[in-house]
Amino acid sequence: MPRLRSCLCALLCLAVLLPTMTTAQRLPDLAAPALIVADAGESPVRLESASMRVDAGAGVARTTIDLVLRNPTQRVLEGNLQFPLAPGQQIVGFSLDIDGALRDAVPVPKDRGREVFETIVREGVDPGLLEHTAGDAFRLRVYPFAPGGTRHVRLVLMATLQREGRTDTVDLPLAFARGLDRIELTLKTTGRPSLSGLVGTPPITRSGDVHRVTLRAGDVADAGIATLRVPSERRPFVQWQRRDGATWFVADVPVDAADAPRALPQRIGLLWDSSMSGRERAHALEFALLDAYFRAAGDIEVELLRLRDVADAPVKFQVRDGDWRALRRELESTVYDGASAAGGWTPSAGAREFLLFGDGLFNHGAQSFPAFDDGQRLYAVQSANGDATRLAALAQARGGRAIPLRTVAALPAATRALLRDAPRLEAIDGTGARDLVAESNVAENGILRIAGRLDAPHADLTLVVHAGGRTQRIPLSIDAARTPQGELAALQWARFQLAALQAEPERNRQRIAALGQRFGLVTPGTSLLVLERIEDYVRFDIEAPASIADAVASARAQAEITQVRDRQTRRDAVARGWAERIAWWARVFPKDAPPKQIAAPQGVDDSMPPAPPAPAPMAAAAPMVMAEAASSPMPLDRTQTTASRARAGNVADASSDAQAPAATIRLNPWQSDAPLARRLREAPDGEVYARYLDARDAEVQGTAFYLDAADVLQRRGETALALRVLSNLAELDVDNPHVLRVLAYRLRELQRDDLAVPVLERVLAMRPEEPQSLRDLALAYAATGERQRAVHLLADVVDGDWNGRFAEIELTALAELNALIATAATPLDTSAIDPRLLRNLPLDLRAVLSWDSDDSDMDLWVTDPDGEKAYYGNRLTRQGARMSPDFTRGYGPEEFALRDAKPGTYRVEANFFGQRQQVVTGATTLTLWLSTGFGTAAQTDQRVTLRLSDARETVFVGAFEVE
Repeated sequence: MPRLRSCLCALLCLAVLLPTMTTAQRLPDLAAPALIVADAGESPVRLESASMRVDAGAGVARTTIDLVLRNPTQRVLEGNLQFPLAPGQQIVGFSLDIDGALRDAVPVPKDRGREVFETIVREGVDPGLLEHTAGDAFRLRVYPFAPGGTRHVRLVLMATLQREGRTDTVDLPLAFARGLDRIELTLKTTGRPSLSGLVGTPPITRSGDVHRVTLRAGDVADAGIATLRVPSERRPFVQWQRRDGATWFVADVPVDAADAPRALPQRIGLLWDSSMSGRERAHALEFALLDAYFRAAGDIEVELLRLRDVADAPVKFQVRDGDWRALRRELESTVYDGASAAGGWTPSAGAREFLLFGDGLFNHGAQSFPAFDDGQRLYAVQSANGDATRLAALAQARGGRAIPLRTVAALPAATRALLRDAPRLEAIDGTGARDLVAESNVAENGILRIAGRLDAPHADLTLVVHAGGRTQRIPLSIDAARTPQGELAALQWARFQLAALQAEPERNRQRIAALGQRFGLVTPGTSLLVLERIEDYVRFDIEAPASIADAVASARAQAEITQVRDRQTRRDAVARGWAERIAWWARVFPKDAPPKQIAAPQGVDDSMPPAPPAPAPMAAAAPMVMAEAASSPMPLDRTQTTASRARAGNVADASSDAQAPAATIRLNPWQSDAPLARRLREAPDGEVYARYLDARDAEVQGTAFYLDAADVLQRRGETALALRVLSNLAELDVDNPHVLRVLAYRLRELQRDDLAVPVLERVLAMRPEEPQSLRDLALAYAATGERQRAVHLLADVVDGDWNGRFAEIELTALAELNALIATAATPLDTSAIDPRLLRNLPLDLRAVLSWDSDDSDMDLWVTDPDGEKAYYGNRLTRQGARMSPDFTRGYGPEEFALRDAKPGTYRVEANFFGQRQQVVTGATTLTLWLSTGFGTAAQTDQRVTLRLSDARETVFVGAFEVE
C-alpha cells in the first residue's frame, strides 16, 4: 500500500517524518514546515479550508480545529500526521467524516486501538486513529485519502489559560492557515477578547459572548502564532458540570502573596541527562540559568551525576563566590550517548535539593525515578521537546517545580522560578466535596486551580497555602445555585488527575488508561478511534458513538451468540494440531543411509509455496531435497553439550531419556561489511569508541550503525560501552516496535535479559495483536527466572485469535510452554491450560528463526548429514526433521525440530526471500536460536543476530555437530 507521511504543522512546531527514510532517527524541529510532506514525486495533500473555534473559561481554552484536506494524486494514500503539543495542552476530541458526516471517535485502550486500525487498513476500510506516542508527541492516522478526494478532520484541544496581570492568555496555532485565502475564527468568552501576534488588526464582531474574526492570507505572521487575551478578575471563579451521574467543579483561586527569595542549600545534586537526546537541549540557556543560580548561592558543594543508560559515578565540585568554571568545563566535555534510564542511582542524603536538566523521556530499564527524603526538593529544567507532564509531576511530588526553558525570552521567568519560592498549596480542607486535586501545587502567576466532585449543592473549602515563610488559609465557597454551569469542569478534573499520575506512568498504567477511557482523553494508555462499519464496532467490541449506538447494540446481540462457539472451535483446532505433533514425535524415522540422492533444482521459487504435508502420521517419509555443500567462510565458535534424548518409541515417559552422544553448536561469527563497520574493526584497541563518536557526529546514522558499533565494542571486551551504544536504539524512535525488537533481540544475545524485558514489555503494549510480542516477552521472562509469567504469556499465544498470516505459531509456543513446565525446578500452575495440550516433547536439535520487519519473508534452511534440506517446501525430511509453515508476512518464527538426530553435521542457513515494505533499519535483523537437548535438563542454547538486506541473500549461520 502506498503510504503518505504527513505533518500537521498547525499544532506547534511539527517535526517532519519522510516515508522514504530507511533509518529511524530523532529529527530536528523545523520552523513552519509545509503542511503535508508526500513521497518523492508526489503532489502533496492540500489543505482546502480550515476554521477554528475557541471556548475560554474555567481557567482553560478549548480549541476546535476543522480541516478539509484533498488528495490531488491518483493513488489511495494514508495520512499520518505527527505533532507535539505544548505543556498544558491535552487532546479531548477527534472526529472523521464517514459517508459525508462527521463521526466522533470513541476512547479505546491504546494497544486495542492500534490493533484494530492495523487490521482494518489491511481490509481497505475507513478507520481513523489518534494516539499518544511519547512525551508531548501525538499521531493522527487517517485512511484512506481517495484519489482526488477530500477528508474532513476535526481535532479538539484543551489548553490551560495563562495569567498575565489582569488578562488570561492562550496561544492559537495558525501556521497551517498561511496558504489559505481566509480562515474563520469564532471566540466564545465572557469578556471582550483581543488578538496579538498578527500582521494586521482584523476587526472582531460580537453577538452576545460569541466573537468572530476573519483572517486573510496576509494576517498570519511568520511565527504562525496568535495570542488570545481575555479579561480576568481577582476573585475566585467557579464552574460546575453534571456528567456521569456526578457533579464536578473547577475553580480558579487567586492567592494574595508574592514570590519570595528562597535560601539556597549548602549542598545540591546536579542531575545531567547525558543520553544521546541530550545533544538536542539548549545548553547555552541551561548554563545561563546555572550561572544565575551559582551567583545567588555563593559557596556551595555540587555533586554532579550524569544520567544515561547507566548513571556515571558522581563527581564533586566546590563552587566558591559563584565561580563554577571547573564544573562548567566538565559539563561542556559531556559525551552525549546512550538511552535514558530514570533509576539506577541513589540520591545523596546530604543534598537538600536536586537540579534535573533533561527532557523527561525515560526509555531504558525498569527502575523508577528514586524517592527523596523529607525536605529534599527536585527542580526539573526542560530546554527541549520531551515529556513536560512527567517532569512536572516528578518535581511536584518531590516538593519542587518544573521550569520550562525553551527560548531566550523564557530565561528571566526560569531564573525567577529557580531562585524564588512561589506560594505553595499544602492542603485542601473542608466539607461538601471530595476527590480534590490541584493542577499544580505552585501558584503560577498568583493563581491556584483546583477541581473535584461535589457531594452536596453547597461546599465550604479551605486552601492551606505557604508563602513568604508564613501560612495563610484561603476560603472557597461553592454554591451550585449561584455558580455558572459549563462543559469543562469534568475534563479539567480528569486532566489534573492525569498529570499527577504521570510521575510514575509505568506504575499507574491501568489508572491512566481507565481515566482516559472514561473521559475521552488521549493518554499513554488511551487512544481515540473512528470506524466506518457497524460490524467492526461489534467485531472488535468497541463502544459506539451516540450516532450509531442503537445499530451497534442490535448487531452486537446477534454476534454474541456465535462467539463462544467460535472460541471452542479454535481451541479444538489447536488440540488437533498438537495431537498431530505428538504423533510425529512418537514416530520412528529411518537413520540408515539414504537411497539414491536427487539434486535439488537451482533457484527454488517460493512465490507459490507448496501445500504443507500432513504433519503425522504418514505412510512414507517426504521426498528428499538435496542441498549443495558449502564451506564456512569464517572460523566457527563452538559450544558443546551432552544432550538428553528421548529414544524413539518411548512416548509414555519422556523423562526416562537415554543418554545421547555429545551434540555441539558451532556458530559462524557474522559481521557487517558496511564501510563504517570495517573502519571500526580496523581501529586499535581503545580507539573504537572514539571512532564511533566521530562517525556518529559527522552525519545522521541509522539503526544498523549502532548495532555494528556495539558488536565491535563487545568483541573487544568493552561490554559497558557496547551496551551504552546499543541502548541508543531506544533513543532513535521511541514509538517504533521494529527498532525496539531489534534492541531486545541483541540484548538477549548478550545475555542481558533483565534489560530486554522492559523493552519487550513496551513492544507488547504497542503490538498486542501480534503473537510474537507475547512470545518474545515470555522467553525473556523465562530467561530471568520468571517461568510462571512466561507460561501465562505462552498460553495466551496458544489461546489467541490470530490473523491467518501467523499460522501454527500456537504449536511453536506450545513446544516452548511444555519445555518450561517440564524443566522447572518447582511445579508451575497449569490449571488454565487445556489438558490436551500439556505434553513435553524433548528434541535433540531445534532451530528457530525470528526477524524484526513486518510484511517480509525470511526462510530457515537446515541441511542434514545426508544432504537433505528441511525448508518450507520440504517440511518433513526422511529422518524425521519437521519444519513449521512458511511465514511470508513477517516476524516468524520458523522452527526446525528433530527428535532423534543421527550423527553428523547439520548446516543452518537463513535466506532473505523478499519483502513488501520499506524496512525501518535499512535491512532486516534476524535472530536465530539454536538448541540442543531442548526440553530437557541438559538443554543448551546459542543465539546469533545478523542482518540481511538483499532479496535472495543467503547466510550460513552455523551448524550442529552430533557425534
